[in-house]
Parts: sequence; structure tokens; C-alpha cells
Amino acid sequence: MHHRRPSRMTAVAVSLAIMASHWVAGSAQAQPRRGSGPPVVRDAEIEQLLREYTQPILKAAGLAKQNVQVVIINSRSFNAFVADGRRIFINAGTLMEADNPNQVIGVLAHETGHIAGGHLSRLREELRVATTASIIAMILGGAAMIAASRSGSANTGQVGMAALSAPQAAIQNSLLAYVRSQEDAADRAGVRFLNATGQSARGMSDTFKRLADQTLYASRGIDPYMQSHPLPVERVRALEGLAKASPHWDKKDSPALQARHDLARAKLYGFLDPRDGVGRRYPISNNSLPARYARAIAMYRFGNLQGAMHQIDALIQAQPQNPYFHELKGQALLEGGRPAEAVGPLRRAVQLAPNPALIQIMLGQALLASNNKAVADEAVALLETAIRREPESPEAFDQMALAYGRKGDLARADLASAQASFTRGDLKTARALAGRAKSRFPVGSPGWVKADDIASYKPRVNPR
Repeated sequence: MHHRRPSRMTAVAVSLAIMASHWVAGSAQAQPRRGSGPPVVRDAEIEQLLREYTQPILKAAGLAKQNVQVVIINSRSFNAFVADGRRIFINAGTLMEADNPNQVIGVLAHETGHIAGGHLSRLREELRVATTASIIAMILGGAAMIAASRSGSANTGQVGMAALSAPQAAIQNSLLAYVRSQEDAADRAGVRFLNATGQSARGMSDTFKRLADQTLYASRGIDPYMQSHPLPVERVRALEGLAKASPHWDKKDSPALQARHDLARAKLYGFLDPRDGVGRRYPISNNSLPARYARAIAMYRFGNLQGAMHQIDALIQAQPQNPYFHELKGQALLEGGRPAEAVGPLRRAVQLAPNPALIQIMLGQALLASNNKAVADEAVALLETAIRREPESPEAFDQMALAYGRKGDLARADLASAQASFTRGDLKTARALAGRAKSRFPVGSPGWVKADDIASYKPRVNPR
């Protein structure tokens, strides 16, 4: 499991996403600084599970060919949102708090409703109008303050603020009403997709009911027109009626899917909780596979590599075909300073995993860290394969640069370093490295063209 920040998700996109689909009224997190994004969790096991959760829903929504991806945000709050037509963002806390797969699938169905309904493009148009009106309000406010100051008025600030706030409030109410109508449409679409795939909408309904209970007190006294989502009671009542009308209301998740969900939750707790938190949630008296998984992760995270190896080997013995137990062993050994020993279990994980790109990157890292020059070609082949699936992974390009450096291919090493910086959003460093790579490649060669693309790249300015 890895934590990183995505490369080029602008603050504008994030603010749009948060307005478009916050689950709990009033729970919006602070906006990220421009040029940064929310911290992201990358994990082959959990991403594969989410991929399987979403594929039937996307197919029912007519989005199967749009390559919609689910991105996990490292936040413990219960939330999900969409920022464009290609990504659904879901907080780690949503997965950790969901008791069963159906609850997560319900969240994903709702967010798919936003994409299928074209809500993002429509909301952008609303925001475009609002931005223009905001500029007019600012001009009017500035003019009012200038007029007041020239007249010698003592309430200059109040006059200006009144001129600014009155139009802004009208704009805000208009936008929030627009978003409320989208939420209702996304709920209805989500239930429709679940029905089409033969899945229960009970999880979606139960999720909203729980959130309604959590926010009932906070919602008292709040102007219903100032909430981006319908009031909890209203929303729960409408959604519950739709969900119960489904012929699949009583359908349960399969035991195998529930078992994988429980392992994914345990993995998140093991990696994200403090040591005492893992111990309280999964005490030694709990001998279930998820509990042992979480404790093994916590052991290696907090320095007990020997104890972790004993626990992980027991997990592998219990499920020898589980690729992610082998991956965990390799990751623990790699991060424990034993990269040569990590190669074997990581190779096995790559063989077993259905989508092993992230594991391939880790295996490439282990091969290079073992200081064996003979494996540089193998590392390059692995990383090239992984990058085709993960073209925005700076870690993959970092390892590729190291591999080419070991081979003495400085042109490709510089190019890979430039690509790593580019995917991180560090354009200054990327351009400098790309310029150096260009000087090493023959003019017009494929490597020279790639380097030139980076060296001459200019970010597109979002139109206002």
C-alpha cells in the first residue's frame, strides 16, 4: 500500500467535485492548496476489489468503455465524490466503516449516477454563470465602497460588504438548489443501476440512514436551502421507498465477496491506524483471517519484522493462492532493508494477481535495491509493462530512471526522471531534466520527441 499525491488535479476541479457530491451536509473538508491534491492511497488488492464492485454498475450505466477509475483518498471521513467523467473518488473511511460490500457498491452506484447524468458538465456551466455574476458583484461592491469613501461616509465597509454579499447569497442559493436536484437524480439513477445488475439497494439506503442519524442534530436550525444535499430525513425517506420497491431488496453479498471486503477493511486499518488502534479493533483473541492480516501489517509497520514474517507466513499457509499475502511479505522485507529476500514473494504475487502493475513496480524496486546489475534488464521490462497500465505513477518512472542509470543509458535515465517530475506536477524540474535528455538523444528520435514534449509543455489555463 502506498500513499501519494496525484499529479495534476487542480484546486478548481477539487472544489467542483466537493460541491457536486458531498454525502454529509456541512462535512466538507478544507480545500487543498492550488497545485496540490488530496493524499491518495494506492493498493493493488483494494483497487481490484473496487474495480469488481464498479464494473457491473458502469456497464448498466453505459459507461463500461469510458475507463472510469476509483481513486482512494486517505481520509477517515465517510465521503465520495466525482471530479470528472473518468474518476470516482472515495475516502478510505467509507471503506473502513462499511460493514459489507453492498454499502460500498451503493455509494459507487450513486456517484456513477452523477457521471451518467452529465451533472459535471451541467454544473460547470452553472459555475461559469456564477463566476461572471461574482465578478459583477465584486465590481459593484468596489464601486459602492469608492462612492462611500468619496462621500465621507462612516459606514464605508458596511456599504461595500452589503453590495458584495447580497448578490453572492443569491448565487449561492441558486447553485445549491441546482446541486440538490442532482443528488436526487443520482440517488434514483444509482437504484436503477443496482436493479439492472440484480443487486440490492439496501446498502445505499442503510448508509443514508446511518448518515442521517449522525447529522440529525447538526441539521437542526439549518436553512434547508443552504444545504448541498436534501435534508437527511427527506432523502432517507425517498431513497428507502425506492430501495424497498426493488425485487432485490433482500439479496445478500456472497460469502466470498464479504470475505474479501473484510480483508480490505483490515488492511486499511492495519496501514492507517496507530498500533494501539489496531490492537483494540483486532485483539489477539480474534483469530480470524482479517484480524491476523491487520496485526501482521501493524507489526511490520512498527518495527517487529520478525513477528510480522511469522504472521504473514501463516497467512500464506492459510491461502497460498492469495497474491496480496505474498505482496505483503515482499513489501515488509523490502521496507525492512532486505530487498533480495523480497524478490521471491513479489514475483509470486505478480504471477497470481489479476492486475499486478503496482506490484510490478515494487518488484522492480526490490530488484534494483538488491544491487545486482544483472537484473537491470528484468527491472526495465517489468517497469515498462507497469507504466503502460500506470502512466501517471511517479514511482514507476523513478525506478525506471534508476534502472537505466545502472545500465549506463543516461539519456533514458534523464527522460524517466523528467517524466517522474512531470507526473508529480514539478514542471520546473521536469523541463530541466527533459532539456538535458534532449541533448543526449539523437534529434528526432522517439526519446528526443518525448523529452521535447515535456520541455515545451505549457499548462492549460482554465477559462473563466
